[in-house]
Amino acid sequence: MTDDVGFGASSTFGGPIPTPTFDALAQAGLRYNQFNTTAICSPTRASLLTGRDPQAVGMGYVANWATGYDGYNSVIPKSAGTMAQILKENGYNTAMIGKGHVTPEWEMSRAGPFDRWPTGLGFEYFYGFLGADSSMAEPNLVENTAHVQAPADPTYHLEHDLADHAIRWIDEQHAAAPDKPFLLYYATGTAHAPNQPPADWMARFRGKFDAGWDAMRAETVARQKRLGVIPQGTDDAPRPDTLPRWDSLTADQKRLYARYMEAYAASLAYADAQIGRVIQRLRDNGEIDNTLIIYIQGDNGASAEGSFDGKLFEQSALSGVKENPDYALAHIDDIGTRHAYNLIPGGWGWALNAPFPWAKRYGSHFGGTRNGMVMSWPRHIQDPGGLRSQFHHVSDIMPTVLEAAGVKAPEILDGVPQKPITGISMGYSFAAKDAPSHRTTQVFAMAQNLSVYKDGWVAATAPMVTPWERTPPPPVPIDQRVWQLYDTRSDFSEAHDLAAAQPQKLAALKDLFWAEAATAGILPIHGSEGGQKGRPDPNAGRALFTYHGPIGPIPESAAPGLVGHSFTIRAQVTAPADGGQGVIAVHGGRFGGYSLFLDQGRPRFTYNLTPAHMSRIAGTAPLTAGRHDIGLRFVMDREAPTSGATATLLVDGKKVARGRIDRTFALVVSHTEDFEIGQDSISPVDPAYDVVSSHFTGTIEQVDISLP
Repeated sequence: MTDDVGFGASSTFGGPIPTPTFDALAQAGLRYNQFNTTAICSPTRASLLTGRDPQAVGMGYVANWATGYDGYNSVIPKSAGTMAQILKENGYNTAMIGKGHVTPEWEMSRAGPFDRWPTGLGFEYFYGFLGADSSMAEPNLVENTAHVQAPADPTYHLEHDLADHAIRWIDEQHAAAPDKPFLLYYATGTAHAPNQPPADWMARFRGKFDAGWDAMRAETVARQKRLGVIPQGTDDAPRPDTLPRWDSLTADQKRLYARYMEAYAASLAYADAQIGRVIQRLRDNGEIDNTLIIYIQGDNGASAEGSFDGKLFEQSALSGVKENPDYALAHIDDIGTRHAYNLIPGGWGWALNAPFPWAKRYGSHFGGTRNGMVMSWPRHIQDPGGLRSQFHHVSDIMPTVLEAAGVKAPEILDGVPQKPITGISMGYSFAAKDAPSHRTTQVFAMAQNLSVYKDGWVAATAPMVTPWERTPPPPVPIDQRVWQLYDTRSDFSEAHDLAAAQPQKLAALKDLFWAEAATAGILPIHGSEGGQKGRPDPNAGRALFTYHGPIGPIPESAAPGLVGHSFTIRAQVTAPADGGQGVIAVHGGRFGGYSLFLDQGRPRFTYNLTPAHMSRIAGTAPLTAGRHDIGLRFVMDREAPTSGATATLLVDGKKVARGRIDRTFALVVSHTEDFEIGQDSISPVDPAYDVVSSHFTGTIEQVDISLP
């Protein structure tokens, strides 16, 4: 499964991005053009693994923004066993490679518990990252339950590394037990931000998108009709009024926006090639004909979160800063490299979801929930290259896999009675091209965007806000939301709203939505993004953090909670003869964080809101050899996120530097990199050092971080 890829992105489903691995599997197997996800990452993954609706297993939104309500707490219950747990109990070897994003954030430290890490969810082996996204060049990696360092290689790429580990696991499993069945769940980091393809792949797409998103979407819809992946009479869904037309943009905007799309396309094409390497290994070892391969192009629709201009740094939104397009234009050559954490402009997201309306996070419309999917199983699928148009949901994957394996889901797993599996096996569709869909109803709710499907009809809330509104409108109470109505039996793309023409049908479907929402764990409808209320806090009531270094990595949830607070750092160190070099205390990395460190013996403090908003404070005299007390006083103008602050550096109680921080973090210090003492092991907060030179050359005896 890839990440943040729209229905109209891949060549397999008429898109502009060549995906030959996906194409080849489609030619050998079946394409599904009415397969649906949940509109965002964690819920789709939890639903896929458990065979249940996401809120029913606690994953109503992304794991990083859990709330205290049962349907949204990010805690997959023991009563919702995963397909990996079930298959492992039935003699399968199991592995997960790539993106996890289903572990509660407060359980991600070395303190555990590890029940909801991949190895606690039934996977005997895990290699990848636990969070929402990761740098392709400098990832925050985990192997099983231990953090591991990516190779210090300028040519390193995460997608290639993931494929290497998948191939190695297949080889070792096959060598040890060639007749033993296996489950491999392989989830790329691509094409979620950051889009950082290898330079030679980036070069392949130069100039390919200069015609813009309007032309790209129109060409995609035309190809989709030629390929037959959408019905011939399908109308493209109406264009959002707030989305700028490509021909209205300046030459500089077009050049910048096209570069973002080049990076996205190159990333997806490269990831598809790495998936191809894994599948080739199954051909090489003779298992390809006996292996069911399910390739889902995206865990939700393509993202429009880049809004008007795209983002050079995805972290800008988390840090509460608006990016200056002039800055991005000046750094255009950083797009696609390790020096940017780029996210495509929302116009491309809209175009990549052709022919459907809206995008990722819009659980109300197919632009957020419809993803291209292919199944290949040569000994069992007798219609190679066929198309299947039954309506299905990501929760149907687990029942399909279990049926293919001949395994019955247990009523009790590890001593715990199991919740009903609401997914429906898709196996009937293998031989029956025109069979009626066994799934007749499905409810969707994501970020307060709501919909329900019933026998081809869809009732959906109109979005409260679009990604292209400079000034978002005020929230609309849930009982005042406008609902739309579509008959997708004749209107495949949700292009024609029938709400005014058929009010009784709409009323009946709205009633159905609320009934389904009550049983699926969706209630209460609420906004959770950025909220922390009701979730466990490992540091609740803790005002003093003491470390005897070096220590690390400690994830955000267990690190000192400095967002919105004044704080002090006091470090007792022994400097070598040259004054010392390296990090004393750090949280974050290249795209956001803070670091207290020595540079040629001189104490320095860097506050990196984003690389475009970096503040540095430095002492002028190097430390003398011997024991010293290094201090930092960070005083907020007011105790609140984003407030300005004043930072003062001290050596042995004496002020050596003072500086101004105009704006501080809004939500998190870093959503991808951790807190450490004595090193900065993933990427540097300050380019004055690198990962190797970040290691402290003296001795750190104790570091105290205190909050008011």
